[in-house]
Amino acid sequence: MRARLALSLALAGGLVAGCAQHAAPPPPVVPAAPVKAGPEITVVATPIPMDAADPAKVTAEGGFTYAGGLVLTSPDTSRLHGLSDLRIGAGDVLTAISDEGDVFEARIQLDAAGRLAGLTGGKLFPLKGLDGQPLQGKRNADAEGLAVMPNGDRLVSFEGDHRIWLYPAQADSGWGTPRPAPKPATIFPENEGMEALAAYPAAGPDAYLVGGEEGEVWLCRLSADCKSLAPQSGPDFTWGLTAFAPFQGTAVATLHRGYDPIRGWRSIVRFISDPTLPAARQRTAAALHIDGAMPRDNFEGLALSSSPSGAIRIYLISDDGAVSAKQRTLLLAFDWTPPPPPPPAPAAPHKKPARKR
Repeated sequence: MRARLALSLALAGGLVAGCAQHAAPPPPVVPAAPVKAGPEITVVATPIPMDAADPAKVTAEGGFTYAGGLVLTSPDTSRLHGLSDLRIGAGDVLTAISDEGDVFEARIQLDAAGRLAGLTGGKLFPLKGLDGQPLQGKRNADAEGLAVMPNGDRLVSFEGDHRIWLYPAQADSGWGTPRPAPKPATIFPENEGMEALAAYPAAGPDAYLVGGEEGEVWLCRLSADCKSLAPQSGPDFTWGLTAFAPFQGTAVATLHRGYDPIRGWRSIVRFISDPTLPAARQRTAAALHIDGAMPRDNFEGLALSSSPSGAIRIYLISDDGAVSAKQRTLLLAFDWTPPPPPPPAPAAPHKKPARKR
C-alpha cells in the first residue's frame, strides 16, 4: 500500500513537473508602495514615566530630575537592540553602537519643557572592518564602548576579539575605514572586556579612558601605551563597570550596573572628580541611583550634554539582550545642576614681625 502510494505520488509529481515546463511564467510581483532602501528606519518611541504608580513624579534622590524616558522599537528592522554605548553630538544627534556591530543614529526631540519626547531621522548601518566591509560574526562585531575624540574621530572598543579601533571622521560626518588603536596590555575574559570608553581631553587631545567590566581603568593615548589607574569598583561583586562619559575638567561620570535574580537590574551613575588620582584622593560629587520603581534594565551606555535650562543632561541607554525576552531598549534622561564650588579659604592673617628687644 505504501509502495503504491509512493509510486502514485511520484507519477503525479512527474506529470505536474511536465505540465509546469509548458506553463506561462507568473507575472512579476510589484510592491503596492515604494520599498525603503538605505539605512533609514522608523523609530517608535513610547514615553515611560519614572514611576508607573505616580506618573507625575520626576524627583530622584541626590538632586536629580527625571527629564523623560522612551521605549525604543522599530517596525522596519529586528536589529534595533543590544545598544551598548552612546554619545550626544551637535544638534542633539544621538549616536549609539550595538553588540551586533551596528551604528544607530537619530536626532533627539524635546518637548516645550525641554524634556525627552522622541527620536527622528533614525538610521541603522553596520560598522566596517579593516577591509572596509561590514563586520561579520558576533565575536568580531561585539561593540561595547564608544568615544568621540576632540577632532571628531571615533573610538570603538570590542568584546570577544578584544580590541580598540579608531574610525576617522569624514567630511560628511561619516565613519571612515578603521585602524587599530592602543589598548590595555591585559587578558580579558571572553564576555567581560572593555565596556567603558571615553575621550579624556584633560590629559591631552589624544587621551582616552578605558574601563574593564571588573572595574579596571587605564589611561591611554593614541601616541603612547596605556597605563593603569585606580579601579572604579561597584558596591559589590554583582556590579560591573559599563560606561564612562567625560565631564568638566578632570572629572568623569561612571556607570555601573548590577543584577541578581532577586533584585533585578540596578544602576549607579557617579560623578568622579579625577580618575587619575589615587583612590583615596578621588571625590564623588554626586550619584544617581536607578532602582526601586524607576524603569530598570541592563543600562550599558552613558552620555552627558546640556539641557535647555543649562543643567547637566544625563542620557542612559539599555542593552535589551542580556537575560530575558522581557527586556527593553530604554533611553532615559535626567537633569542635574552641580552645586557651586566651595568658597576659597580665607587668607591667613598677616603677622607683624616681632620686635627685637
